[in-house]
Amino acid sequence: MNWLDQVAWDAQGLVPVIAQEQGTGDILMFAWMNREALAKTAELGRAVYWSRSRGKLWAKGEESGHVQQVHEIRIDCDNDVVLLKVTQLGHEPGIACHTGRHSCFYSVLKDGRWQPVDPVLKDPASIYK
Repeated sequence: MNWLDQVAWDAQGLVPVIAQEQGTGDILMFAWMNREALAKTAELGRAVYWSRSRGKLWAKGEESGHVQQVHEIRIDCDNDVVLLKVTQLGHEPGIACHTGRHSCFYSVLKDGRWQPVDPVLKDPASIYK
């Protein structure tokens, strides 16, 4: 059986993906992949996702230069979530979030509201032209 056939794709043909920084263990982002995106990620050693909003493949860093080098691809026990162990390239420290932050998980629930706690490392206006 092909390894891609073992993935439990949802009704839209997608699987959720978590990108985790290999060096620190930080969770950088959550995204989606379709079969082609996962196959390309494995082939290229670079993260390629499926953009639901754009309806197309999205190579991480294609606009920002913040590429994710993939070291390992894992799947959970139910075969319905993929974990990528990555090195975030393109800026030091690595920027994974379109807001210019290291991680997309930069807000913490405090006193009944979401509060950003991680700094913007680079102005998004200078990243996306």
